[in-house]
Amino acid sequence: MRTDLEVVWDIPETPPGFAGRVERFMGPGKSRSEAAVEAAGLAVCALLLFAGIRASGAWHEWSGPQCAVVALVGLDLIGGVLTNATNAAKRWYHRPAPRARRSRLLFVSAHVLHLLAVGLITLSGDWRWTLGNVALLLTGAAVVEFTPLHLKRPVSVIALMTAVLVNLFWLEVPYGLGWFAPLFFLKLLVCHLVPEAPLERRRRV
Repeated sequence: MRTDLEVVWDIPETPPGFAGRVERFMGPGKSRSEAAVEAAGLAVCALLLFAGIRASGAWHEWSGPQCAVVALVGLDLIGGVLTNATNAAKRWYHRPAPRARRSRLLFVSAHVLHLLAVGLITLSGDWRWTLGNVALLLTGAAVVEFTPLHLKRPVSVIALMTAVLVNLFWLEVPYGLGWFAPLFFLKLLVCHLVPEAPLERRRRV
């Protein structure tokens, strides 16, 4: 047993009103170091993403609304992967509350809007891509959520790889959007739905 680490599931109180709702959405009690790593990661990965899109030349073919969708979705996915990987988010979304499962599944289902925006705006009405990914998302989420606890991590990775491979070979997108499926399914099927112990270094008394 590791004596230098401890698992901390305690969720701090949140303020009332809008500020409290935002804090709960992001995960209450996020440490300064978590926030710093998240901000740095968002900055670095967002720059890499948009530099890659620019280098691919894809943005030359997109209209203003299409570019806006790509920018908003890209930032949301990078930020979402990082946020959902924090101890604060794990504590909140996997707390032992009666509605925690419902909250997780609603969060995942809300991302159908991302698929609609990309499929119908950026991909100019590609219903095959949109419906295919909606099916992959909802099926994968249901499988991961109802899988026994000790198998959730490997099953979530199987669901992720399945979605990425299907997108790579059967739901093709322009080169400049090749990042979407890996980040989208990583955020939701692995980072959000898999419970992990919020580990912290044990404080010396």
